[in-house]
This record gives sequence, C-alpha cells and structure tokens, in this order.
Amino acid sequence: MLYAAYQSLDDIFAPLRTAALTSLNFSPRVTGGGAGPFGGLWRSHAALMEMVSRFRLTHERPAFGIGTVQVENREVPVTEEIVLDLPYARLVRFKRDIDTEQPRVLVTAPLSGHFATLLAGTVKTLLRDHDVYITDWKNARDVPRSAGPFGVEDYVEYVIRFMEAIGPGGHVLAVCQPCVQTLAAVAVMSEDKNPATPRTMTLMAGPVDVRESPTAVNDLANEKPLDWFEKNVIATVPGRYAGGGRKVYPGFVQLFSFMAMNMDRHRAQHEKLYNHLAAGELEQAGRIKHFYDEYFAVLDLTAEFYLETIDRVFQKADLARGEFEYRGRKVDPSKIRHTALLTVEGGRDDICGLGQTTAAHDLCSSLRPHLKRHHLQANVGHYGVFNGSKWEREIYPVVRNMILAME
Repeated sequence: MLYAAYQSLDDIFAPLRTAALTSLNFSPRVTGGGAGPFGGLWRSHAALMEMVSRFRLTHERPAFGIGTVQVENREVPVTEEIVLDLPYARLVRFKRDIDTEQPRVLVTAPLSGHFATLLAGTVKTLLRDHDVYITDWKNARDVPRSAGPFGVEDYVEYVIRFMEAIGPGGHVLAVCQPCVQTLAAVAVMSEDKNPATPRTMTLMAGPVDVRESPTAVNDLANEKPLDWFEKNVIATVPGRYAGGGRKVYPGFVQLFSFMAMNMDRHRAQHEKLYNHLAAGELEQAGRIKHFYDEYFAVLDLTAEFYLETIDRVFQKADLARGEFEYRGRKVDPSKIRHTALLTVEGGRDDICGLGQTTAAHDLCSSLRPHLKRHHLQANVGHYGVFNGSKWEREIYPVVRNMILAME
C-alpha cells in the first residue's frame, strides 16, 4: 500500500506540474519579455511556475556530467565505459584521453536511496590523478524479480568481482555506508590471497562500528525491532515497473527521512531558490537546482539489503564484534596484511559519528603502523568529507598521497 499510495499521489500532481511547465515556457521571461513595469510580476509568476514544475521526485539516474577533466595542466575528454554489467550494478570506468598510466581506483558508492551520481564531484576530483571506476547501482524497482535477491553479502561479492575486473594493483575508496562491505571484501580477498586485492583501502565516513558516538541515524535504527521496519517501511513495487512485485525499501522513504532531520534548512534553500528566480539571479538559482536535481533522484533498495543493513550493521555491529559472515565463513580483518588503510572522518558529521570509521584500525590489527593513517577534517559535515572545497583542497591530497605511496 505504501508504494501504491505514493504512486497515486504522484500521478495526481503530474497534470499540475505539466500545466506549470507549459505556463513557464510561454512566460515573457522565457520568450524574451519581462521588461518594463510588469517585469517583476512576470518574473515572480515564472518563478512560482518553475517551483511547481519541480515538485516531484525522479527515479531515473542523472548523468554524471563529467565531460572533461584537468590532467597535468590540460583539459582532456572523459567518456563513460561499462566494464562489467551485473543484475544490480554496473562497473563504470571514466576513461580519459591520455596515454599515461595512473593508479586505478574503485569508488564504492553508497546503496542508500540515491544513485552513484551523488559522488560525481568526488569522481571528478579523483580523475585528476587516477584511473577511476565506480559501482553504478541500479534502481531495484527496475530489476526483474528473476534476478533473485540482493543482500549485504551480495554487495561484498560485487566489490570483489569489480576489483577482479579492474585487475591486480588497484585501489579502493568507500564512501559512507559501504565502508563495512568494502572492509569485509578486502579481508576476504586478503585471506584468499586474491591477486586483485587492492593496494590501499580508503574508508570515508562509514559505520564500521556504530557503537562509537551514536548519531540520530544510529538511534533511529535501534529504537525499533527489526520486524517493525519490515512491517512499516518495506513496500511492493507496482506492476507497471520491470521489478513489479519485488519487495523494496523505497528511495522516497529514505529521502523523506533525511529531509525531516534538516527540514528547516531545506525549506530555507527553496525559499532562496524562489527569490533568486524571481530576481532573475539565474546563476545562483542554478546552483541550488543542480543540488536538488541530484538529491531528489531516488533509488529503491531491495528489502533484503535494507533489512540486513539495519540488522547486521546498525543493530548488531557484526563486523566490529567479529561476527560478520560472508558465504558461511567468518570475516577476519586481521587477515589484511598488505593493503594500506586510510580512514577519513568529519568533525561535524551528524550521520556517521566520530570513531565509527576509525574503528577499522583496531580491526585491521595485523597492519604495520606505517600502513595505517587517519585523517580528521574538523570543520566539515558528512557530505563535506567527499564533496566540496574542503574535500578538494584538504582531504583529497591525503587520499592521493596514500595511493601514490603504495604504487
């Protein structure tokens, strides 16, 4: 009923959005008018129509939008290449038109309600000095039920398969939620002496041990029993989609939950957007629109992945307690002996608290001191760890140097 109710509401608003978009296209601001004594009125009308036309979520992956990148003082073209296509994700390479071989890095993107394109800024920065690949997750509502289930251990398997596709000598960088699965994958590969075991592992703002400095997100995951989540936030995909009948945790539920944590901020941003549009300040408005175009693109998770994440990562902290299993075997991070470890945390992170990612250092107990490093960026929140000016100027150089040191 949850998904059906959402879909019905979206269908009801669709004609209103269409009407607003039609009005916007014929407004004087668009057609070249808007000057004179009524110019301000026309701009206000156009701003209102644009706000109404934007009143929607999208379930389609936005473009990464990385057409060029600066490498060694010159702009080079970037094209996306699908290296491996699996039922729930593609391994995408951002191929640059250069001859120089540079370190290969797999970015493991969160599977938490948004598409991997949320990390476009992270990828573009890494592309300056690296050959970058990313886990491009598919929307579960578009994956046929015949593909079977997809849980936490399947994510671990995907990381291993993607590292094998990249080949020996690669590196891995995990952002947020997949720090747990990435650490588990590297532990399994290390124990198996897999030739594709990465040379470095960077874990950024991830819940390796949620018992450290619990946040509101951790509290939310622990204040209800697991069956409450199954009964209240799991929904069935409508039959109109390829994954019709599949049980999912809808991306719109995750989005609304995160928005509720900072509703005043989101409301203020939309007021700014309207004011910028009404004033004709299109550049300022464009920056806000770009953020929310990405933020309002939502991805559904399989029910099994979501429930296992709540259970095994947030309620039981299996990996931190030494109880995490992969395909019937215990995962032992102490088997990691040659993969250098870098952890990164944000001092103002209200999603992943201080110490939750650093816990990986204790788990990787066999690593020698020179193969471990931690970076605390005191003045950034969660998203600032992997996006924005602090990431580019202060955090990225640490990541780059760690990778370079192990080449």
